[in-house]
Amino acid sequence: MQLTTFSDYALRMLMYAHAAGNRLVTIEEIAGSYGISRAHLMKVANTLTRAGYLTAVRGRAGGLKLGKPAEDIRLGDVVRATEPDFALVECFATDSQCVIGNCCRLPAVLRRALGAFLTELDKHTVASIALRPKDFRQVFDTSGDIRRPAAR
Repeated sequence: MQLTTFSDYALRMLMYAHAAGNRLVTIEEIAGSYGISRAHLMKVANTLTRAGYLTAVRGRAGGLKLGKPAEDIRLGDVVRATEPDFALVECFATDSQCVIGNCCRLPAVLRRALGAFLTELDKHTVASIALRPKDFRQVFDTSGDIRRPAAR
């Protein structure tokens, strides 16, 4: 299983907002820091704002900040809000055409595995995985570009 880029960006956006503390951050700032698409991040921010994980402040001095304490944002909940579906195999879909669907034991195993995956994510919050502001300064230089290790 692989999370979508959308979920990956959502988790990174929440980590960045947490590291900023009470300071408002912009989509441009986050996109520049991570080197990812501003347009895609706008969609992610919209989803996270609608779900209550981010608060958006409009206007010239606006930006984004966490919508609730980082300790209250469970990773499993964020992934559930940002993943389009958890159909790991065809037979999970309502219109499955699998010919062995009525007798196959694989779906039960995969459902338990997915449940274990989400249960593990539910044990962790944005606060428990977030970088500190000084960690971001070590990773990003002042221009917002990611610092790359020197070639050997």
